[in-house]
Amino acid sequence: MPRPTSFRLSEELLERIEDESRSVGGSITQLVSSLLDEGLKTRRFPGVVYRSGPLGRRAALVGGPDVWEVVRDLAAAPGRGMDRVETLVAETGLTAASVLLAADFYGSFPEEIDALIEADRHAAEEVRRQTRRRERLLSS
Repeated sequence: MPRPTSFRLSEELLERIEDESRSVGGSITQLVSSLLDEGLKTRRFPGVVYRSGPLGRRAALVGGPDVWEVVRDLAAAPGRGMDRVETLVAETGLTAASVLLAADFYGSFPEEIDALIEADRHAAEEVRRQTRRRERLLSS
């Protein structure tokens, strides 16, 4: 349950927050909450950044793929333990440290990453349904 909190911020910072809030179309409270949440996570996991995209803001590796993509591929890799990591390193060119960073981030924030993996599964299934309908139409 959210609780009221008070901060004293400089006028310049408040203006920047208000400008950003208007540009993203959300409330100041939503923006500040999001920035604090992302900031704390990226501070705890150096090498992780947040990017905007069709599904909203999502955690990603600096200069690399989204964390959810690494976690999805790591879960699907053959073997166990570090064998999975080594397979993913060989297939993607990521470093073992980057793969483990994504795994550690997932360990701390599984709901966030699982939601993105599920959204991807749902989108892929919808594309498959549309393709089947198109193929039925074209083959009739």
